[in-house]
Amino acid sequence: MSPFDSEFGPHWRDYLFQSLIATIVIFIVLLVLHLQNAVIVASIGATTFIIFAMPKSVTAHPRRVIGGHIVGLVCGSMVSILSPHEGIVSMALFAGAIGLSIFLMVITDTEHPPASGTALGVAMSGISVRIFLAVLFSVCILSLFHGITRSRLRDLT
Repeated sequence: MSPFDSEFGPHWRDYLFQSLIATIVIFIVLLVLHLQNAVIVASIGATTFIIFAMPKSVTAHPRRVIGGHIVGLVCGSMVSILSPHEGIVSMALFAGAIGLSIFLMVITDTEHPPASGTALGVAMSGISVRIFLAVLFSVCILSLFHGITRSRLRDLT
């Protein structure tokens, strides 16, 4: 039993290309974000994985990537406004940001799992125009590069 994916050997160039494209795109995003909020950056990292390792996945579609993160931003903002940011009530509200984002993504057909991380990050860190713009910029750039390179991308999972 090999520790490597059986598809790696014949398609190693695809694996390398997609990993390099993901690295370059997220580098561009990080240059703009300046690592302002580690929780938000983590959800963008997960989005990058989906887009470049699972490009044919329904969750990699721009409607879901952009729409899901918008839902996450809105849910996190609503919870941030309500939260006292300390104690058990805050923890319950932070969890509620995730639950609400799941519910809204499902009913709006914008399911994108990392966007629940965006909801949690915004709920915990607070509302910020800078975070809104950073997330929207990030997901738009990722979706743009996904669209540009999609014909060359294959599912690696």
